[in-house]
Amino acid sequence: MNSSKTYTILQSFDKYEINRIRKFLESPYFNSNQAIIDLFEIIIGDILSTKQKELEKEQVWDTIYKGKKFDDVRFRKLNSELLKLVEQFLAQQIYEENPIRQAVHLMEAVGNKKLEKLYNSTLRTARRFSEQQKYRPANFYFYQYEIERNYYDLIQLDQKRTTKGNEGEIAINLDCFYLAEKLRIYCYTLTRKKYTSHEYNILFIDEIVESIQKYKYDKYPPIAIYYQIFLTSTQPEIEKNYYKLIDLLNQHSQLFPPDEALSMYRFATNYCIGKVNRGQQEFLRELFNLNKILIDKELIFNEGELSPWGFKNIILSGLRLDEFDWVESFIENYKERIPQKYRENAVTLNLAQLYFFKQDFEKVITLLHQVEYEDISYNLDSKMMLIVTYYETDEIEPLYHLFESFRVYLNRNKKIPQVKKKRYLNLIKYTKKLTKLIPGDKKTLAKIKKEVEDTKGIIHSKWLKEKIAELE
Repeated sequence: MNSSKTYTILQSFDKYEINRIRKFLESPYFNSNQAIIDLFEIIIGDILSTKQKELEKEQVWDTIYKGKKFDDVRFRKLNSELLKLVEQFLAQQIYEENPIRQAVHLMEAVGNKKLEKLYNSTLRTARRFSEQQKYRPANFYFYQYEIERNYYDLIQLDQKRTTKGNEGEIAINLDCFYLAEKLRIYCYTLTRKKYTSHEYNILFIDEIVESIQKYKYDKYPPIAIYYQIFLTSTQPEIEKNYYKLIDLLNQHSQLFPPDEALSMYRFATNYCIGKVNRGQQEFLRELFNLNKILIDKELIFNEGELSPWGFKNIILSGLRLDEFDWVESFIENYKERIPQKYRENAVTLNLAQLYFFKQDFEKVITLLHQVEYEDISYNLDSKMMLIVTYYETDEIEPLYHLFESFRVYLNRNKKIPQVKKKRYLNLIKYTKKLTKLIPGDKKTLAKIKKEVEDTKGIIHSKWLKEKIAELE
């Protein structure tokens, strides 16, 4: 039973949610079967116990029905009924968190009952909740549409045909929802196409773009922002599209739920990364500034926590611009925001990265010897830094030992893609050649230089080229 859907769902509940669902199950409106409550209490009791045990269905049956012969069909039905109520509770929670949706449904119910005295008050309630909405993404306009449509249904029988109705409000809100949501979906498909071969048949995109260009929807932030994302994705060479997108995000990102606002900024950061990868290094500064915006707006954090990979990427963007003081301050100020189980490794590796960029190699070695990283990317970064550090400090014996152990690690680890393995193996190969080079052997050095230049897949190739230039 411990692997059942019901057990798994209830296992994710905190104490507040457990108390809420207990009240839900005890309410006669939702449930009148005491056996369901008993089953719930048995499962919760096991979940909260410090010594969890495998719940055997026969024992659970005997606890609930006390001496009655076990009936497997009836027991499975009882479990199914509890699962349905748990799912209903989850849906109810979402419903209660959205007062504007409740107000729309109240309008619909009032209309069905033809409770004319409640028409105006329910409309006022719905519009008040609408005005109080903190966020205004695409579905905000959908609820506006539903409010106006329900109001239209409430009053249309009382209106004369010559009286102006609210058809205009119905149409504009529906248009705003449709245009923004369709653009949002299309922008995500454009991103997916970069990484997969899947084809998506998104209809009317050309017509939507033409409509936005013709009628101008600048005062509707979801449309304006996703249209600008569309332009930066489809016309990356026109950089003013990117800068306008940044202006719109800085003005309106607070109108969107944090996860959607972060996704919007991600389109901008990916644009910068693409530019940097194509050699436009000035976009490194743009990427760095975007990361600072995401920190200031708290968008980079998930429930107050910062992922170790986000932590690493922010630091790397600063290091590549020699913003060493800022990076050191960032590590100190935000290390406590990394989840506890990742924190020590993340801080150690990124401090090593900082000292690596500052060429304080003794500190790099000290830090990297403290821990063996379980995360593959961390392990690869650590080994790469140690190779460079040992070379720079003429630690030839540990360098050769690392060459061999790292080569074995790369060849044995099946989780590392072959292309990525090759990049690190090439670093080992050409660094080793440099260590064997006889001083003054210009012919061999020229040969190594040409090989490095002709080989595309080398991690940290810039450093290798610098070392070759020094030897020249």
